[in-house]
Amino acid sequence: MQVLILALAILLVSCGTGEVRMDIFSVNTRYTEQDPALSGDGKFLAFVSNRSGSQQLLVYDLQNQGFAPIPGLNRRETIVENPSLSYTGRYICYLTSDRAKPVIALYDRVTKRSQVLTPTYGGWIKNPDISPDGRYIVFQSAGRGQWDIEVLDRGPTVELDIPNGRAVGN
Repeated sequence: MQVLILALAILLVSCGTGEVRMDIFSVNTRYTEQDPALSGDGKFLAFVSNRSGSQQLLVYDLQNQGFAPIPGLNRRETIVENPSLSYTGRYICYLTSDRAKPVIALYDRVTKRSQVLTPTYGGWIKNPDISPDGRYIVFQSAGRGQWDIEVLDRGPTVELDIPNGRAVGN
């Protein structure tokens, strides 16, 4: 009889309640979480959250189940939207504001630096997406009075985000 009770207790515990963990150290909280983006290798999740009282971009390490450090990326009073990750999550492309105008910025998790890539665009821009290797960024631009698709080439000298020194798919 004790064995049967123990077996039922183990079965009930292993089933769990199905509740999502809702604390500040998990992906889902009671705050707004939006704009999810997954790295090509499936190891990192970037999203925008207001859990600290202001909008911020967060990167969650799915393997280690914790947040990856991104020092210098989030600043108070700055809006961040639409993150996109390169293959291993080295590069994070996102939309932010510069003097009340949307711009595309790129954060490098290796150098821990962020740079604005579109400071001179005259029209509105939205929906940036980075290529897996980190060289190209596509986005929508309304510079000609309609929404067009543009491709920004970061150049042949950019350090590519390729795992183990080889191109993705090889």
